[in-house]
Amino acid sequence: MVNEHVLIPRPETEVLVSTTLDVIRSVNGRRGGLNLPYGNGADCLHILDLGTGSGCIAIALMVRLSSPLILSPSKGLTKNAQDCRIVASDISADAIETAKENARLNGVFEKIIYTKSDLFCDIEGRFDIIVSNPPYIARYEFETLQREVLKEPALALDGGVDGLDFYRRIFSAATGHLAHGGYCIVEIGCGQLPAIKEIIEKTKVFRLVETRIDQYGIDRVIVAQWIN
Repeated sequence: MVNEHVLIPRPETEVLVSTTLDVIRSVNGRRGGLNLPYGNGADCLHILDLGTGSGCIAIALMVRLSSPLILSPSKGLTKNAQDCRIVASDISADAIETAKENARLNGVFEKIIYTKSDLFCDIEGRFDIIVSNPPYIARYEFETLQREVLKEPALALDGGVDGLDFYRRIFSAATGHLAHGGYCIVEIGCGQLPAIKEIIEKTKVFRLVETRIDQYGIDRVIVAQWIN
């Protein structure tokens, strides 16, 4: 369900979800000593969906993690949804309410914790994975957007003058909310990969692990790991 408070999910964001599932498969049981106040112990995979909007990312992840179809014989993958804690945050209270309703519609309302926060401002604890589809439209690009897109909330689109404001904010503060060796997995805009690579390199604590393309062959998702 979507409304005037949230961005309409695009097929490109499916790449973000599938990439995150692949990273979860590769974790191979590394889940120790996390300090997440929402969870029930350290032996659990913790995921933060930053800027959840309609909730599509957190909900899709929880639905898939609850499905026996993706269970792996390796001990790394969560055995069931009880082994995974997902916190979904957004600056918009209206978006949070929309995400909650979507969680109800998809049967995972009790399995996701929702919190109102401007990025990390009100987020506590540490996570194995931070996943986000942040606003990444540059201000000058608004003049060329389709009329239908302009009906969506500017809060979910406006990435600042060059479209990179949220990547700078995320990668400058993410280590305060990641477990050691944790991952940031983010969706990016067309042509933004070189600039975001530079942002990651300048942190000196993240390494770009992987880039995934979308159905049009455009660089769409990056995986960065905290290495320091």
